[in-house]
Amino acid sequence: MPSLYIDGAWTSGSGGTAEVINPYDAGVVEIVDQAGPDDVERAVAAARAAFDSGPWPHTPAAERGALLRRVADLLVRDKEEIARTETLDTGKTLVESRIDVDDVTAVFRYYADLAGKDTGRLVDTGNPAVVSRVVHEPVGVCALITPWNYPLLQLSWKVAPALAAGNTVVIKPSEVTPLTSVLLVRLLEEAGAPPGVVNILLGDGRSAGAPLTEHAGVDMVSFTGGLATGQAIMRAAAGTVKRVAVELGGKNPNIVFADTDFETVVDNAVTAVFLHAGQVCSAGARLIVEDALHDDLVAEIGRRAERIRLGNGLDEATESGPLVSAAQRAKIEDFVASAHAEGAAWWRAGTARRSRTCRRASSTGRRSSPTSAATCG
Repeated sequence: MPSLYIDGAWTSGSGGTAEVINPYDAGVVEIVDQAGPDDVERAVAAARAAFDSGPWPHTPAAERGALLRRVADLLVRDKEEIARTETLDTGKTLVESRIDVDDVTAVFRYYADLAGKDTGRLVDTGNPAVVSRVVHEPVGVCALITPWNYPLLQLSWKVAPALAAGNTVVIKPSEVTPLTSVLLVRLLEEAGAPPGVVNILLGDGRSAGAPLTEHAGVDMVSFTGGLATGQAIMRAAAGTVKRVAVELGGKNPNIVFADTDFETVVDNAVTAVFLHAGQVCSAGARLIVEDALHDDLVAEIGRRAERIRLGNGLDEATESGPLVSAAQRAKIEDFVASAHAEGAAWWRAGTARRSRTCRRASSTGRRSSPTSAATCG
């Protein structure tokens, strides 16, 4: 079945095909079409025509909200199929995927209710005979580019408000995890989205993403992903003065003081860093811990981490699925090797007693030699 949706029709792409790989066993889940620059032109032209000449921007907001509400109902109907596809696509556990579908359903219902509620802001002109009102209008054609870790949820955060406001959209999901984005577009079609209002292109950044973000017919780009790509999108958008919304990578700390509840901190820290195998934009990638609690906390987090049941996301007993791809695994292995080179290997080989000794030596004010500094980490 064709994987691209342009101007109300499912179609093959000019960029060939690609395999979508199951992260758990490296099996092929599905073969999907890939977009090329010609497909980008067609999708943007369809979205442009639907916005400039079609009825969607002028459709009463309540009717746009009703379409979103129908999508929410369809998500409830197809929850198990969508959750299973999300797990096959991303590797996350089925429990997490089901929660994602519930969250996406809530997003569509939220914006369905919000549509039409903003009647503008009255401005006092000082003249009772003059009414001045600030109103919000749709931006136009929005390019929505989503990441691989939460493909369905991230798309809902972009497409639901965009449609509620009267925009038309061209969706470009990550080439690694495109399947549930295609399913969501099928639900939008079933719910009655007019031709050209919703379009989806599959492909990588070079063949589909870059031509889309550079296109003069696009009014706004919403992107969630890596820093370098976000910088490139901002540079590309500058040429045509597009609006840009980017959510890029972060390094989020958990800060822990000694007077906190120990069990709560451990639970939150482990969840923060290991949920979805750590592949979360807001993952607690750093722990800043007060000395008095440090050794016990590190030991307990390590103990619990070793007990996490890894496996197939479709297995209900699995607590953490695999990383999304071999490339992502290699990247994380490099991070681990770098951490070991900087002294993290000492934490596995050393003891809490050595940790306390290092800190006591430091507290005396003695200057450590290069050797002792490396030993203490």
